[in-house]
Amino acid sequence: MLGFIKSLYFSKIFFVIVFGLAGLFLFSFWIPLLYSLTWILTAVFGILLFVDLSLLFMAKPLDAERILPEKFSNSDANPVILKIKNRRNFKMKVAIIDELPVQFQKRDFLIHLSLPAGANKQEEYFVNPTARGEYFFGNLNIFSASSLNLVKRRSIFNHNQMVKVYPSFIQMRELDFLAIDRKISEPGLKKIRRIGHTMEFEQIKTYIPGDDVRTINWKATAKQAQLMVNQFQDERAQPVYSVIDSGRVMKMPFEGLSLLDYAINSSLAFSNIALKKKDKAGLISFSDTMGILLKAASKSGQLHLIMEKLYNIKTNYKDTDFGILYAHLQKKVPQRSLLLLYTNFEHIEGLKKRLPYLKALARKHLLVVIFFENTTLETLKNKIPENIDEAAHQMMAEDFSNQKKLMQKELEKSGIQNLLTRPADLSINAINKYLEIKSRGLI
Repeated sequence: MLGFIKSLYFSKIFFVIVFGLAGLFLFSFWIPLLYSLTWILTAVFGILLFVDLSLLFMAKPLDAERILPEKFSNSDANPVILKIKNRRNFKMKVAIIDELPVQFQKRDFLIHLSLPAGANKQEEYFVNPTARGEYFFGNLNIFSASSLNLVKRRSIFNHNQMVKVYPSFIQMRELDFLAIDRKISEPGLKKIRRIGHTMEFEQIKTYIPGDDVRTINWKATAKQAQLMVNQFQDERAQPVYSVIDSGRVMKMPFEGLSLLDYAINSSLAFSNIALKKKDKAGLISFSDTMGILLKAASKSGQLHLIMEKLYNIKTNYKDTDFGILYAHLQKKVPQRSLLLLYTNFEHIEGLKKRLPYLKALARKHLLVVIFFENTTLETLKNKIPENIDEAAHQMMAEDFSNQKKLMQKELEKSGIQNLLTRPADLSINAINKYLEIKSRGLI
């Protein structure tokens, strides 16, 4: 009985009729003829109400299901599918209220449908998350009504479904085309870049006059009683790292996403391209302490491993310590690598404070410092001022913009590769910078 009461809702038409009958009873005090007519109308209304209740509650009127993808892609439109089946042999009117995760802050979700007898229908809507993490969907509420539409029955499906929001794998797939080499090589010619004395082991073989004596394997020589040497193959896969500053400067929001999430989305797309280009992709995060250090590799599950590590990166709102990054890389990444460092500087003094560590990193590795334009200030700078306050704000915006250009020149003067980009263009610009470095043979 309690379940019946909880699932029973009255429609607007029901209340209009009830108030109409109450009005007729009131007027029948002055017009006696109305009294008998009103009782007849009330009896008819009661019969119709009983029929409507029987149609809706004698058996389960419909089935419904919310189908969610295995994971959501951050900052992209993700589909949610609703499947509804009318199990009755008459047409039904349906109102759908889906309880979306609290992160979306949407409280006006409503879909109206008309389902013919025995019909199956599928509805699709899209959600656009702007933060990584777990998203919990509440009840899928279906309010069904017959053609009489006097009462509605509430049915609840798919209580508490959870979906994890991962870095933007949709953006990663969209940028896959950048891994395609459009250059047509001349017939019979293949360009191979040899990088010094490679250490990628291939096999042990018998010494032949002319072999590099530095590669003699003395243990194998002692066992075989003849000179044996290690043979190495040309190293084609180079280690490349996405280095993400997870300090407080990366929490600045632009167009719904923080700079940290822009960097994370870009790192996933860039790592995918690097792996398709047969390089080894790795991941590093740091702030006032070291965070993640995933060694560069080109194994089959490396991209999935990078995605899982990126999912868990969070900021502790502390100032970033580049000294810790330098010291850690000295110990853990001895081989010369390409480092794409995602960070941000709002003032030239902030860059100068960290410049000695950046120079030290650039001496051992190929370092690309990626930092961000303040698009809000760029919009303000291009606006025509209408009063003194707006003019003052515009001058400040101009000063910030000039400081970003000074930072670029300071980095270039120190021999450090850099990329100043709008947050929305980060992924495509970072990948293009990597492809440019590859084409120039810098790494």
